[in-house]
Amino acid sequence: MLRSVTEFLFSSAGSTMSVKKIADTLTSNGKKISVHTVESYLESLTESYIFNKVSRYNIKGKQYLETGEKYYATDVTMRCTLLGRKNIDVGHILENIVYLELIRRGYKVYIGKIGETEIDFIAENKEGKEYYQVAYTTRSDDTLNRELTPLQKTNDHYSKYILIMDLDPIVDYDGIKKINVLDWLLNKNY
Repeated sequence: MLRSVTEFLFSSAGSTMSVKKIADTLTSNGKKISVHTVESYLESLTESYIFNKVSRYNIKGKQYLETGEKYYATDVTMRCTLLGRKNIDVGHILENIVYLELIRRGYKVYIGKIGETEIDFIAENKEGKEYYQVAYTTRSDDTLNRELTPLQKTNDHYSKYILIMDLDPIVDYDGIKKINVLDWLLNKNY
């Protein structure tokens, strides 16, 4: 069961989840497990630094939320070791890498909730906040609008970024910078 929970977390890294959702999914796949057991395994996996739990923060209400957290792998290569190359979601792996870099740079990181939309990361340090959306590509208008909308709703003047794999020049959408993630990873001055 521990392996099943671990595989579930690796395959769902970057997705909002709850203990009940994990238990229900595994049970529906024929692996009956209690919410209490899943909770115990999640606690052990985070205490052993295999996964990091990231809480959600309501930007408008300025409060931490008790549900809908995300889990990110401390080492994304462990995912490939356990799951192989099946069902690779490059976007979620990219999001996991950005999370790890924000932590490495000394930020406290939260998932942002603003109305019905979500901001991938609120990164906070003594100098203030930064907001990040992560997408493999924003070449379609629908994807670009999906990534821009929550950032536009924040109504504050903190730095806002969309990090992408597209090899496009930096674009500024009324203060929201769209940057290639590799450039961002190599230059901490963004």
